[in-house]
Amino acid sequence: MVAQLDLGEISADVIFKDIKNVHLSVYPPTGRVRVAAPRRMSLETIRVFVISKLGWIKRQQQKLREQARETPREYLDRESHYLWGKRYLLNVIESDCAPSVEVTHSHLLLRINTGATEGKKQVTVAKWYREQMRAAVPLLIARWTPVIGVRVEQFYVQQMKTKWGSCNPLAHSLRLNTELAKKPKECLEYVLVHEMVHLLEPKHNARFIAMMDRWMRDWRLRRDRLNQLPVRHEDWRC
Repeated sequence: MVAQLDLGEISADVIFKDIKNVHLSVYPPTGRVRVAAPRRMSLETIRVFVISKLGWIKRQQQKLREQARETPREYLDRESHYLWGKRYLLNVIESDCAPSVEVTHSHLLLRINTGATEGKKQVTVAKWYREQMRAAVPLLIARWTPVIGVRVEQFYVQQMKTKWGSCNPLAHSLRLNTELAKKPKECLEYVLVHEMVHLLEPKHNARFIAMMDRWMRDWRLRRDRLNQLPVRHEDWRC
């Protein structure tokens, strides 16, 4: 069941689910508000909850309005692309060999079939970014597992529209946004540690913050740097 709350200048989509607690989210790029609530919770109770969070909602919406956005990528020669925070210029090389991407000192070499569409180029580059993430993440998990003392059974890399990462405490699994391959590695490490700590403490409460402070003292600086960097042109944030 889906309902909508009208709170004057702010409206919120309400989705009822088989859950125990209320979850409030503000989504890019426009600051759309969504509430996931237990099925038996009344709309009036949800209204009171959202009103109590109006200050937080407005702050999140302001952050989204101020956050820089990447220009749309067209996969043309000398277009800027990023890997681990470093800028590279794209070179498109048309050939009959299998599509691939190679990094040189200052360029990304995209080898693609002659006459390939923009969509095909995008798919090839996206696949390459996923490969960079899949190579980097296991090393970080191995580094942080003995520090945090929690195991990660599986991790997934995918394009995520609203988050940098997520976790499933029951399955001991993590999901990480492919876009992190474009950001400095310290940002990927922050998101990974953030989600690993969530395997121990699901909420952003005092216990969670204390564990983050203990194991990654500069996590706030890393978080702020990540959230100050431009995000994809498409809609889509830990």
